[in-house]
Amino acid sequence: MATDHIRYDVLARDALRGVLRKVLSDAAAHGLPGEHHFFITFLSTAEGVKLSPRLLAQYPDEMTIILQHQFWDLVVTEDRFEVGLSFGGIPERLAVPFSAIKSFFDPSVQFGLQFEPADGATETPTKLPTAPTPSAVAAPAAAQAVPEIAEPAEDEPAKPSDGAEVVRLDRFRKK
Repeated sequence: MATDHIRYDVLARDALRGVLRKVLSDAAAHGLPGEHHFFITFLSTAEGVKLSPRLLAQYPDEMTIILQHQFWDLVVTEDRFEVGLSFGGIPERLAVPFSAIKSFFDPSVQFGLQFEPADGATETPTKLPTAPTPSAVAAPAAAQAVPEIAEPAEDEPAKPSDGAEVVRLDRFRKK
């Protein structure tokens, strides 16, 4: 296989993070339109993440926040976002670099992005199944994580599903 000197995987990852940056920038400037709301899962110990010691103790690996009704002072920069949220009635300020985000999901339109660890893997936009209705501002990632969609094995035919379906491009290539 030829070596990818252009690094399309990095270009695609950066472009998808740009989608996330644009969506959050628009929400910061104009609020959330219609029924849109966001589930954002991030690595709580990633470089540049700022959480209170209390939240870090509660979410030592990853954390999912929900931007819907009760958030304030959303600020988006080139490499991160900062937001005010309330956890158990205690206001907190979080700073999350885009590089720490594992997934982004807007259940109002069934749109999600999954971000792989920085090992060169490419992220792809995915139509995901409905996430649970948020009952709190933040929840453990294990309880509110965006579900992954399993692909069928190479020799296994695709089965129709009630929700979203992942289609591999190699099914359409001439062999």
